[in-house]
Amino acid sequence: MCGRFTLTTDLSFLEERFLFQSGGLPYSPRYNIAPTQKALCVVEDGGRNAQYLHWGLITLWAKDASMGQRMINARSETVATKPSFRRALKKKRCLVLADGFYEWRQENGR
Repeated sequence: MCGRFTLTTDLSFLEERFLFQSGGLPYSPRYNIAPTQKALCVVEDGGRNAQYLHWGLITLWAKDASMGQRMINARSETVATKPSFRRALKKKRCLVLADGFYEWRQENGR
């Protein structure tokens, strides 16, 4: 995943496509979802349900929650072997709903 992403697709389409229930969660299109913000995700908890979860991984050894904004990307080649992500990969999965992604870039120092 990149530094920012979007979710603008109609919720009823997402429910049908990914076979989950939104349970009446509030939903509106978002064009700039950033690390540490809540993102719409699908979790398995006896059924497929939507929840808003914070984007970022807070490791077991983190001293505070701000660590989550630095732990937003995992490389598929090493996610199963890196201590930061290994346990989460095995036990804490979800589907992060997104329909676009981008990175900010600097031009002329801005």
